[in-house]
Amino acid sequence: MSADRLLATVLRGLQSSQSAGDTPRLLSIAASLLTSLQNPLNVTLLTSQILSAPLLWDRPDGLRTCFRVLGVFSSASVAILSNAETRHTIVPGGARALSPEKWIKAVVNGADSSSPRWRHLLAIGGLLVGFEGHGRAGLSERLRVDLSEAVVKIVDITLSKSRGSNGLDTLCLPLVLNHIFELLPEAQLGGLNYDALLPVLVSSAFHSSEGFGSGYFVGALDGDVIQAGNTFNWSARSATFQQLQQISTAPLVASMGPLSRLIAHAIEHVRSPEAVLKVVKDLLYFSRNLSTQWRRGKLSEIDVSEESVFLHPETLRATIPVLWQVLKAIMFASVVIQRAILGRTLKDVNLADGKRAAGLAMDTLHTLRGLYFISSRLGSNAFTTYTFVYMTAIDILSNFRSAAQQFLVEIKPRAIGQIPAHPLDRCMDLYFLNTCEQFTMTVTPAVNEDLIVAATVPYLSPSGHPNMLEIFEAAHSVLLAVFLAPQNADIAARTLPFYVDTIFKSFPETLSARQFRLAYKTLLKVSSPPSLLSATQPNLAATLLEILRHNALHASPVILPTPGPARQPPSNLPSGQRPAGPDPALQESEEQTALPSLSPQATHTLALLDSLPFISPLLLDEWLPLAADLINSNGDPSMATVCRDRLWEVLSSGEMDVERSEICVAWWGTRGGRELVLSGPPPLVTSTATKESPTQQMQ
Repeated sequence: MSADRLLATVLRGLQSSQSAGDTPRLLSIAASLLTSLQNPLNVTLLTSQILSAPLLWDRPDGLRTCFRVLGVFSSASVAILSNAETRHTIVPGGARALSPEKWIKAVVNGADSSSPRWRHLLAIGGLLVGFEGHGRAGLSERLRVDLSEAVVKIVDITLSKSRGSNGLDTLCLPLVLNHIFELLPEAQLGGLNYDALLPVLVSSAFHSSEGFGSGYFVGALDGDVIQAGNTFNWSARSATFQQLQQISTAPLVASMGPLSRLIAHAIEHVRSPEAVLKVVKDLLYFSRNLSTQWRRGKLSEIDVSEESVFLHPETLRATIPVLWQVLKAIMFASVVIQRAILGRTLKDVNLADGKRAAGLAMDTLHTLRGLYFISSRLGSNAFTTYTFVYMTAIDILSNFRSAAQQFLVEIKPRAIGQIPAHPLDRCMDLYFLNTCEQFTMTVTPAVNEDLIVAATVPYLSPSGHPNMLEIFEAAHSVLLAVFLAPQNADIAARTLPFYVDTIFKSFPETLSARQFRLAYKTLLKVSSPPSLLSATQPNLAATLLEILRHNALHASPVILPTPGPARQPPSNLPSGQRPAGPDPALQESEEQTALPSLSPQATHTLALLDSLPFISPLLLDEWLPLAADLINSNGDPSMATVCRDRLWEVLSSGEMDVERSEICVAWWGTRGGRELVLSGPPPLVTSTATKESPTQQMQ
């Protein structure tokens, strides 16, 4: 069929609104036809018909129709450029093809008054993607600037007419800009009205039917979750799963990463600080609504560790992974946008104002809390942008004591003193514990004791479930952070005896070897000079060492199972998000790789060795030989070797200050320390001619 006859057929098909099933085929033919027409008037005519055809626009399939039309012009542009570069200038039939410049002009002429101005973006955007995308650089500088200026003009006109609606005209803007944003010159980007564009971008992504729909899809799916006995099934054939698949493949959601970066760019360039604050409120509303919708569903009642027991195999295999993939996209997009907000806050005096900054930081942390049921499951600890947002918001809020205290009251557990039954409530408790750990230095002793310590107590129970190890260790970290705060010396004095008893009862069932060592090391630091607690209770450190030594001598020498790698956050996270002590200086000597299997006896011994750099020089001089004796008392030779290696690391790696190092050098070199560690104490004999033991030489 000749090009003219094919053109007539395509035009007739586009004018009919009865053959919607033929749309993909007609658009494919139109894309091919655009590259083979040699008459620029025919190119103009076909472009005009595509942008105004009843078949496409009487009942459009949302942004999918726009995306298809954008693809028509993009693929045709790639073909035209490819033909020009390979000098294939002869089209079927023997006629000479149009040059790229003439063809672009013909397409632009087709964006005429027969179609709304916003649809012209699809043709011009397709030209930019086809000629400039993927580093093709197929446009002259003049043409690139002209097309970019046309884009900016159309965007501004559409924004002025949309007035905040979520119609297809408005939704088309983020779709096209998302694909051509990096192709527009800086000069033209500066001409965009970001104050009007930013609300449209955020609304399209988070609240529109083409985006995440304010999160209501999460609540809707519960109607299709069927319970049969103790098993829950969400079928892949259910209507809500089909809807979820539509959401996950929607043009905006499928490219949510670039779209979130476009929103971040708009935040950085918006003129009005109020526009930034409105985005903060939008994200806060969205996260709270999403969390509420999740709570209402049956799936939220199943703990992550129990999903394999209570979820149907079809749900585990087919439906749940798609849901969490969409929720993961929500979390990532939200955090990228929040990073831009906080970056703008740090350099904008209008947002860094005291009251505004505190409120913005609180709203940011509330938003992260609403999304925490996602981030805690999918691993926010591996997402450095999340870490930046979380810690920056905390740093800002830490400058405002009253606001920080108000925030902790707002996010406190629903029932302080109890472990909630609902998994989502436990998740929120974990967020509270991780967050309040960062504020123990900021808030008053009363808040530390009445709110923070009270909230940790139920999670310090030695009889807790092993599946809750992460939240148990978070509670231990919080209490250690409370002890380290200088203003909490009285709280530490009252609470420390209870806590010492707790950690010995908790290990190893609900407390890992790593956390036990960090906890005891922190206790020794808190009770040693120059802390305030050591001034009122000077013998406390020695007592703690003696308790540890006594328990080590009576602990089991049987090696514990290898600690699992799951949920072990990397060391570059805030301490509230890793099972570690609150002072980063206390963690420098910890292994950053998987920890070896240890016996309880070796763990107690290592805890004592970890504490040596923090006790007073007088105690250090006394406890070096006792530590060596404790190493040799380990029943398993392999555990004794691990302990010797750790002692050598403590002595030689720089963990000691100058004064303590001198004591260690003297003990190791001239007072028998080396022999005591490497060979152990000599056997007792009765002969008076026997050489004195290293221990006797030190006396």
